[in-house]
Amino acid sequence: MNYLLRGIGVVAAVGAVSVLAFSLPSGDARGDGGGHALPKLTHKNWQQECASCHIAYAPAFLPKASWRRLMGGLDQHFGENASLDPATQADILRFLEANAADSGNSRMGGRVMQGVNLNEAPLRITETRWFVRKHDEVSRATWSRKSIGSAANCAACHRQAEQGVFDEDTVRIPK
Repeated sequence: MNYLLRGIGVVAAVGAVSVLAFSLPSGDARGDGGGHALPKLTHKNWQQECASCHIAYAPAFLPKASWRRLMGGLDQHFGENASLDPATQADILRFLEANAADSGNSRMGGRVMQGVNLNEAPLRITETRWFVRKHDEVSRATWSRKSIGSAANCAACHRQAEQGVFDEDTVRIPK
């Protein structure tokens, strides 16, 4: 009888662990999909202000120093005046810094930080070694297609970019 109770206990424990393991997102418990997806982030001002012109780029694609430089120059934001009121600007910067590549919140952020020179603090995601390495097979001609426009248009090929999914299996390069 004692063996029977132990057997039932082991089966129940294995079942509970299996249910928990298969209900977690792929990757790790932080929800970053093993490095191909980013944790789902919501922030009203970031989504509203940044996504009004382009996708709200994931904070994990640049280090804190880069986000500080970028947010400090919104009056000349890649040729556009993207100025915000000081309170909104400070709010978005706090969010970006808290979730930046060097914040330790995602595996992808750790990968982005490999080879980043913090003294230079790149302003463009496309200038990071991580981005260049991940896109080395994409030709200049492909980037300049009318359907893509530039390397900065993540959503052209990464159809789930706005949801933070950058898995190579979901890439569709438009003609």
